[in-house]
Amino acid sequence: MQEINNTLVVVGVQWGDEGKGKMTDYLGQKADVVVRYQGGNNAGHTITFGGNKYALQSIPSGVFNPHIKNVMANGMVINPKAAIGELEGLKQRGITDFQLFISDRAAVIMPYHIELDGAYEALKGGKQIGTTKKGIGPAYCDKYSRVGIRIGDLIDPEYFAERLRDALTQKNVELRALGLEEMDFDTLYKEFLAYGEVLRPYICDTSILLNKEIEEGKKVLFEGAQGVMLCIENGTYPFVTSSSPTAASVPLGAGVAPRYINRALGICKAYTTRVGAGPFPTELEGELADYIRERGHEYGTVTGRPRRVGYLDAVGLRHACRISGINYLSIMLFDVLTGVETLKICTGYELDGKVIDYVPATLSALERCKPIYIEMEGWKEEIEDVRDFDALPAAAKAYLRKIEELTNTEIAVVSVGPDRTQTIMIKDIDTISTR
Repeated sequence: MQEINNTLVVVGVQWGDEGKGKMTDYLGQKADVVVRYQGGNNAGHTITFGGNKYALQSIPSGVFNPHIKNVMANGMVINPKAAIGELEGLKQRGITDFQLFISDRAAVIMPYHIELDGAYEALKGGKQIGTTKKGIGPAYCDKYSRVGIRIGDLIDPEYFAERLRDALTQKNVELRALGLEEMDFDTLYKEFLAYGEVLRPYICDTSILLNKEIEEGKKVLFEGAQGVMLCIENGTYPFVTSSSPTAASVPLGAGVAPRYINRALGICKAYTTRVGAGPFPTELEGELADYIRERGHEYGTVTGRPRRVGYLDAVGLRHACRISGINYLSIMLFDVLTGVETLKICTGYELDGKVIDYVPATLSALERCKPIYIEMEGWKEEIEDVRDFDALPAAAKAYLRKIEELTNTEIAVVSVGPDRTQTIMIKDIDTISTR
């Protein structure tokens, strides 16, 4: 059987917000298809080109190129109202020529999911996960409880009525028990049937589409939301998202064979950030954290929340690269570190007096981990206009080489600014092969 080398997965290898949008946009210029295979409108991708900034939440990053087929695959949970609003926002800014395909098997985020998301968080008291309260978790719960609504249901009126009645029988009990207002069948039915009609031109069996494109040799780019450290299976549980953004989840979330997925590019900031609650071994406070946060514009694309900032954590990176089968790394926001006199990289953890080089499974153990650092010289030269690795300051090159050494993973790309042109290509992505 012929080996497939025309697919590439773009995976965040930290806690999300690594700059996947820029890399997907950059790589997407050569792609035929861009696919979102998990998550919902709780994850934002910021893309900058031509002096304009665009914030995407659920629409794939290839939407700016009329030649690219953009797929919202079955592994996503989709808020139809939000997706329609996002499309309208793009059209208002002149983005009108695009190809979009929405899986008829993708789960629908309903208004009761959003209400329940907020209520569940409130019940946790001081142990809140820090969700965006957009209904993502409850929608995935209903999917696996087999009471969820799917996108294809919205264009089948009789079947949708049956599914919605069954769902409300359960959901209204939950809403009432939590002191929330019950939801009316007729109101939801009319509203979401209307959404279905708006989205009808885009709805199809995206698995058939994707398999055909791959088998015909078209270049297919899979983009995940969030990052590996937020993976429901392998992240810092319970402070994780409700799906898996790893490359391993692509076959299930996109409806393609595992043999089609063999190349993954890990997207990694030159430092570490995290939004919301949860353990963060290398977290910084004070002046340096503020410097990095402001210089890197570290505020959530969707929520506007200030991100927590820390030194680069090579222990977490090794974990993420192993879990997701990362072939090469792309180092993002490298220019943000300019001006930091001394940089640190976490190479291991001290846990109860012992040195470990892995991420513990339990929250209790991870919270007790103390980072073990090495120090590296920083650089003062601005690097936004550098386009060649050899033109970087010596200290900057040494920092990148140390990342490769500590993760046992080569760096293929370095980003030195938000625009797609501010990119150093160390290795041609088209030549990335399985290792």
